[in-house]
Amino acid sequence: MFDFHSMAASFSSMMGGPFHPGTANYPGTPVTDLGGSIVSPGTPVKYDCSVQRDVCTEQMRADADFQEKDVRLIITGLDELTTEASVAILSGPHAGTYALRTATRDPAAFGWECRARAA
Repeated sequence: MFDFHSMAASFSSMMGGPFHPGTANYPGTPVTDLGGSIVSPGTPVKYDCSVQRDVCTEQMRADADFQEKDVRLIITGLDELTTEASVAILSGPHAGTYALRTATRDPAAFGWECRARAA
């Protein structure tokens, strides 16, 4: 199978973008007691990935939850991704943390196409 993630990461490292190192950060599942009180917040989990920030598509703009400052993230290197994760771009011109509003497979199934908001 073609490894798009490695190819994109190699090309980006030579050219200075568009993909930059990132992490998908899940908060962990809280542990509760019988009364429903949180005993432990859970262990956060991070997955390495590559991220490209882009402008939102017309379809993303049509969503009722859309805000003008939302961005499109193209993420490679992850088998699964949900909106429970936040994504951190670790370097480059758009470094920062983003809260995912949507997460869908890109049309070629090489990665994920997400609408995100700066956190």
